[in-house]
Amino acid sequence: MKKELKFLSPNGHLGFGPTKEKSFYIGVSENPDYILCDSGSDDIGPGPLGADICTSLKSTQIHDLELMLVEARRLGVPMLIGSAGDTGTNKQVDAYVQIIKDLAKKHNIPKFKLGYFYSEVDKEYLMTKLENGETLEGLDGRGNLTKEEIEKTDRIVAVAGVHPYIKLLDMGADVIIGGRSSDCAIFAAPAIQQGYPENLSYYLGKVLECASFCAEPYGGKESVMGIISHEDVKVKAMHPDQMCTVASVAGHAMYERTNPYFEYVAGGMMDMSQCVYEQHDEKTCRITNPKFAPIEGKVKVKLEGAGRVGSRFIGIAGIRDPYSVQNVDQMIEWAKSQVVERFGENGYELHYHVYGKNGVMGDLEPIKEIKSHELCVIVQGVAPTKEMAEEVAMLGCRQLFYARLPEVKGTAGSVAFILDEVVQATDAYTWTMDHTVPVDDPMELFKVTMIDVK
Repeated sequence: MKKELKFLSPNGHLGFGPTKEKSFYIGVSENPDYILCDSGSDDIGPGPLGADICTSLKSTQIHDLELMLVEARRLGVPMLIGSAGDTGTNKQVDAYVQIIKDLAKKHNIPKFKLGYFYSEVDKEYLMTKLENGETLEGLDGRGNLTKEEIEKTDRIVAVAGVHPYIKLLDMGADVIIGGRSSDCAIFAAPAIQQGYPENLSYYLGKVLECASFCAEPYGGKESVMGIISHEDVKVKAMHPDQMCTVASVAGHAMYERTNPYFEYVAGGMMDMSQCVYEQHDEKTCRITNPKFAPIEGKVKVKLEGAGRVGSRFIGIAGIRDPYSVQNVDQMIEWAKSQVVERFGENGYELHYHVYGKNGVMGDLEPIKEIKSHELCVIVQGVAPTKEMAEEVAMLGCRQLFYARLPEVKGTAGSVAFILDEVVQATDAYTWTMDHTVPVDDPMELFKVTMIDVK
């Protein structure tokens, strides 16, 4: 067994923005033992999962996969990708498998083993669980899963832990394309498979999942190297001008979580509350003393589900008139009243986002005084049919132009439209499922396949 293993992480979300090649090739020059990348995120919202589409460009995905595949096969080291195509659905896994096949042919890469696994879950499987009296616990304040929530769901993925990756590595996979996965499990799995401690392996995954987000100064899509031994984890920035510092690495451990210390995976929980961070050298931070507590009893696998709300159209209005700027809320109420007059109060959704006032935070915005000289109002209309959604958005946007305010003497004209029409957006979806399901076997929901690519 090696005294240490090197893991090259080139991008925090494969395909979402192109991997920076300079730092990637610097990382390759240090002879990593694995080249790995996470390709998924909940940050993109429920739409891509529900509609089974990518928010990442195919050209960017191909760019990133090509960099990794060519160098991984040249070095003869495994390449792992998790949560293929943003969401890790079966369709996106299949798309990545085909890209790998096409790239292998393009570069005349010698025969290698490609493993992949699916993560989608059938609704009937969950219905049966409920009918058998099992409780599917809600996360982040949600109640336990109900049949009604399952029925409202269009697509479900289970979030894999290390288990399918270890299975495929044991089977000899040179390249792995994973369905929806816990971010850190993608990186932890090879280390655990090679006999390294679980606590350090999971911390390795946590620090590498977003690549250069754990380095400073900030630079997205740059590569970092994680190095695991039996005593510690080290993380090193590959970009010549970046460093992994105590502050940047410890700060990243708190990233994207309600509790800065705990990371939950299928099979247990990593506790980072007692981690010790040291500056190993100018570019490298050393971490020791993370803890890992295996789960007692059945493994619980996280489920993510999304359901369609309706068709969606968007209108864009600009406001420059000072009086209208200060009274934008009244203008919106007028516009809403015209939609209610047409459609009543139910059966659709109408949303306003006022940029320059509280467009990002809404009612949570602490600054109540409007200080902008102009505002941009984004209007969203959502309804069961395309025709109704278009009319809701059109009325909700266009009626801003005709809004009646107490001091307005003219007929109209206080609003400017970038487009006279409203534009169709992707359908609107909502998260229907953020729950866990107990399983007898951690591989129960994840079907693995191995093929030869030549």
